[in-house]
Amino acid sequence: MNRVVITGMGIVSSLGETVDAFLEGMHGNTVAIRPAPWVGDDGTFAWWSVVQDFDPLAWMDPKVAGGTDLFAQFALAAADQAVRDAGLDALDPLRTAVVHGTSMGGMRALLKAQHQLDTEGAATIERKTLIQMWPNMAASQIAMRFGLHGPQMTVCTACASSIDALGTAAQMLSAGRVDVAIVGGTEGGMPLASGEADGDFVPATFHGQALYGMTTNQRDPLRASLPFDRDRSGIVNGEGSAMLVLEREDHARARGARVLAELAGYGSLADGHHPSSPEPGGKWEAAAMHQALRDADLRPRDVDALVAHATATPKGDTAEIQAINAVHADRDDPLPVLSLKGHIGHTGAASGAMGAIVAIDAIQRGRLPNVAGTTDVDPEVEFRVVTGAPIEVDASIVQVNAFGFGGQDSSMVLRRLDEFTRLA
Repeated sequence: MNRVVITGMGIVSSLGETVDAFLEGMHGNTVAIRPAPWVGDDGTFAWWSVVQDFDPLAWMDPKVAGGTDLFAQFALAAADQAVRDAGLDALDPLRTAVVHGTSMGGMRALLKAQHQLDTEGAATIERKTLIQMWPNMAASQIAMRFGLHGPQMTVCTACASSIDALGTAAQMLSAGRVDVAIVGGTEGGMPLASGEADGDFVPATFHGQALYGMTTNQRDPLRASLPFDRDRSGIVNGEGSAMLVLEREDHARARGARVLAELAGYGSLADGHHPSSPEPGGKWEAAAMHQALRDADLRPRDVDALVAHATATPKGDTAEIQAINAVHADRDDPLPVLSLKGHIGHTGAASGAMGAIVAIDAIQRGRLPNVAGTTDVDPEVEFRVVTGAPIEVDASIVQVNAFGFGGQDSSMVLRRLDEFTRLA
């Protein structure tokens, strides 16, 4: 079986539209959270963390921009960055896969069309609504951009989608079915490309999440998302896309590629407990983490750092705390753990791939960002939550978790290959 390596990265996020800008924001402790532009009749309030001033025409021609929802546009921009970062001037059309994860796809296009129908009549509906809303259209547009005819897949496993996409692509590569894969995940959110509200359009999901009790009651943006904090109270919605280029190691070596890390292990299983709440003891999340470690032929104590899912919900973080405690308990020094959600909110299907970029940066540059906002760590925690400021780490192996509604439990392990050149 072939080892699978990562050779390129790209991102569109609320911290910026390049990997460098994203990492600079993470390590600069920038909190890209601001009030959503809607308030319900009952005083319903929410925060969001959105991409601002995105210009689709900087990444695609007007025809493509006109026929795609924002989520697919984000994915195209991130994929274009990742392919260029990998130094791939040409892709073999039949030996390159696209595997993309999303939970909502182009839901905004559908909601907006319904709004137009209800308020202005059928004649005002965007005629391309169907091809904008379908979740597979991001992968389709990436394949069309690069003229690809290999496997084209869309993974929809809620917030675990991008880790499951990476794991699925890694299995294709390891089995020798393809040489290269463009992989990641995207959520398009609900604003315009500018990051502002779209006139009087209010997405039903805004009210739905509030009615379901998902949103935080905090009124300070720096305290809106508090992963692993004693006072955590709910999710802040984020958006964006993170895409990676994966290759078989022999393919990367043959072309003299700069290799960032090895995707060494992957685990995925069903929690099978509740539509939105994990098994409280974290039993199955721990099992997914162990599965990823076994796949990499590693022991828990081999892991140097962990990028947690940690959405800042009371139930969700409690289960993951128990899972990490169980898997990484037998250590001389507590395991350093962080979450991205205090900086950028919960980016849904993109969150695992964004976590992978932070993990690669830790492997390459020996640094971990802190968990923004979190100050009073839950007393149940038996690991080291990185708070206050970024830290230096000697990280050869980093684990990344993503756990989604519907009991989607996924984890992956990234490993440094010392024989390859590190980033400057």
